Amino acid sequence: MSFGDKAIGFDHPAQLPRDDEERRRWQAANRAWWEAAPMRYDWREELQQTPGTKAYFSEIDSRFLTSARSFVPWQKIPFDSLIPFDDLRDKDVLELGVGHGTHAQLMSRRCKSFTGIDLTTTAARMTAKRFRLFGLPGNIVQMDGECLGFPDSSFDYIWSWGVIHQSADTQRILSEIHRVLRPGGTCTAMIYYRSWWNYYAFGLLRALFQGQWRHNASLHHISQSGTDGAIARYYKPNEWRAATRDFFAVESIKIFGLKSDIVPLPHGRLKNALMSAVPDGVARFLCRHLRMGSLLVARMRKRTSHHGDG
Repeated sequence: MSFGDKAIGFDHPAQLPRDDEERRRWQAANRAWWEAAPMRYDWREELQQTPGTKAYFSEIDSRFLTSARSFVPWQKIPFDSLIPFDDLRDKDVLELGVGHGTHAQLMSRRCKSFTGIDLTTTAARMTAKRFRLFGLPGNIVQMDGECLGFPDSSFDYIWSWGVIHQSADTQRILSEIHRVLRPGGTCTAMIYYRSWWNYYAFGLLRALFQGQWRHNASLHHISQSGTDGAIARYYKPNEWRAATRDFFAVESIKIFGLKSDIVPLPHGRLKNALMSAVPDGVARFLCRHLRMGSLLVARMRKRTSHHGDG
C-alpha cells in the first residue's frame, strides 16, 4: 500500500467529514487500506513465520511488545499500567480494532466476556484464527465501529489502541462507544497526539528531506504522507476533551512515544544507532514530560447525560 493512497478531501489534522457521502468514501478508503496492509509490524522486515500459525502470532506479539515495553513498561502483564486487568474479572469487554489480536489475547482470559471487532475481514479472520489456535474465550467479528451491532449498554469496558482517530467520523464512533457502554462504564483509547516536536518539527524536517516544500504542500499533507492509514487525525489534549465532552468525562490523558519519535532522521543506520544510544528512561521523559511523543492515551468514563464539562 502506498502512502499516497489517502482519503480525498481530508485536509486538516482533526477534520470531520463534511457530509455522509464523504464519510462513506473515507471509510471505504480506510477499509481498502487496512485490508491491503494489515497491522503486522512488518513494514521494514518481513515476518519469518507462516501466516496463521502459533509461531506467526507469537512473532507479531514479540515485535509489538518489545517496542511497546520501551515506552509503556509493565509490572506483570503487558500494558497493565493502562489496561485495568484486575478490574475486568466481572466485566464485559469490547475491543475496537483487534488488528492481529495481541491485546485481545491479553484481555480475553482476564474478563467475564470478551468481544473484539475490526473494520476489515482480514484482521477479524486472523484474530479469530488466533483465538481458535490458543483456545481463547471470546467472540471476534468483522464490524464497523461507527455502526456497532450491539444493544445499548452491552459493555462495561472498551479498549481501543490506535483506531478511533483513523475512522472516517470520530464523533460517530464516540457516540457508538457511549451508546454501548453501561452507566459508569469506562473506555481507554490511544489516538495520535499533535506534538510540537513529532508533528510540527518532524513535518518541517520531512519537507526539507523530501523536497515537498517545493510543491507548497501543507504541513498536514506532509505528515499524512508519512503516516499509515487512509486517514490519521492528530489531536491536542484540549481538542480531544472538546471532541469527547458530550459523551465522556475524561479522567486522565497521558502522552507516550517511541524512541523514533525523538530522533528527527529518516529511517536508516544512523537513526537506529542514535535510538540505541538513548536510554529507555530518557526517551520516556522526553516523550511524556516534554511532550515530544506522538501517542495520546485517554481514560474516559461514560456520561449519564450529554453536557459540557461546566
